[in-house]
Amino acid sequence: MSGPAKSVPVDRSGPSPAWEDRDLVASCLQGDERAWEALIEKYKKLIYSVPLRYRFPADEAADVFQAVCVDLFKELDRLRNVEALRGWLVRVAANKCFHTKQRLGRFEAANLDQPDQGGAALQVLPEWLDELERQQTVREAMTRLQPRCREMIRMLFFEESPRPYEEVAKELGLATGSIGFIRARCLKKLAQELQDLGM
Repeated sequence: MSGPAKSVPVDRSGPSPAWEDRDLVASCLQGDERAWEALIEKYKKLIYSVPLRYRFPADEAADVFQAVCVDLFKELDRLRNVEALRGWLVRVAANKCFHTKQRLGRFEAANLDQPDQGGAALQVLPEWLDELERQQTVREAMTRLQPRCREMIRMLFFEESPRPYEEVAKELGLATGSIGFIRARCLKKLAQELQDLGM
């Protein structure tokens, strides 16, 4: 018989992107505005990644983002399976992109099965959806780390130009010689969070 599921240590003083979807959604449906803010914060990069994948300019990507958020607000109480929220957001965003490109006449009907060339939302490729969901899982795992670990990993691995140890140490108020050790511990914690999230 397996033991109880691991509880994630999160700050319960208010809704946070580190909360499980079911808790955030329940709070949203109770009218908690902070929960809505936390839910959008949790998924904003996932939503934005879809119009960027469709090569939308920044202003049109922002329009898609706003439209998806409006649909989320309207439809959240009808979402039967909260665990499917990620996929729902991707499909709705892809649908918005498809209809925007269709309205602007930017694609040919022959390209419907190719998302990078304006493909139809109803044919979102499984491998593309898997990739976006993996990226979202990494973001969620990052929110579960302590702030110092989160910032260190972001500076060393997620910035376009990784920071040198000296700069990371200065910004975090650490000794340069300690960065390697702390980095290893933070990566181990991140790996554990990813495993707990099923990745």
